[in-house]
Amino acid sequence: MSRIAHIAAATLLALATLAAHAQKPAAPAANLFTNYYGTPTSVNWIVCGSTTDTSGCYDSGSIGPFVSVGAMLESNATTKGDVVTRFIYVVDAGASPVTLYVYKKTDTVTSSFDTTVVTLFKTESLAPLVGGSSVTTYMAANAKYLYIGTSLSPNGVSVSKSTLKVSELGGFSPPTNVTSITSNQYGFVTVTQGTAFTVFAPDGSFTEDGGGTEFMLGTTQAVPASSILIGEVAPTHVRVQPKTSQSSARE
Repeated sequence: MSRIAHIAAATLLALATLAAHAQKPAAPAANLFTNYYGTPTSVNWIVCGSTTDTSGCYDSGSIGPFVSVGAMLESNATTKGDVVTRFIYVVDAGASPVTLYVYKKTDTVTSSFDTTVVTLFKTESLAPLVGGSSVTTYMAANAKYLYIGTSLSPNGVSVSKSTLKVSELGGFSPPTNVTSITSNQYGFVTVTQGTAFTVFAPDGSFTEDGGGTEFMLGTTQAVPASSILIGEVAPTHVRVQPKTSQSSARE
């Protein structure tokens, strides 16, 4: 075979290989989902959905043990090649002290399967919070921070997602326990304490506070309102004022 023929044959083989790979791309992560179930002491997970070539449930496992899980959240996903990474945040409100468990969840997605690995990444004490067997736990998040509180704690805490540094949030006098923590799709978070509230911006900085049982609404999860809609203590005041320099966001 001539050199030109060899080159032509190699080129055809390379094109065929590229075509084969193009026909079977990795499945979009958006076609897969994770459900959780179990008990307050042990939580199971299962990944289901569809890839390019298959559908069904692909992997499962469990996390724990815990004393009593109070609240859970998943982070937004980051994707590198075929690997999708998320973090799972679990507040063990029954532990003493209240403890945040952070799990790292990686999904390696191919055209036919999703291999999932969940490992404990770090634990962090939420010592300012008061827990217990019958406590209600509240948690919301934006891209940079977790906001966590309990029904037995007068003040909530913020947790930096990048460093896991825990900072106690300011409260009111006389102190009133946390009754809700809510967020919207833009990253604002409202911490409600009885008949007062505080709003935090997406960068973690203080935005405003005041009297009333105000809360936020997101776009994907309803807020259980029976414990929040208890009546305003005063009419809402709408006001506009010039901007002033703001203190820097927490690290």
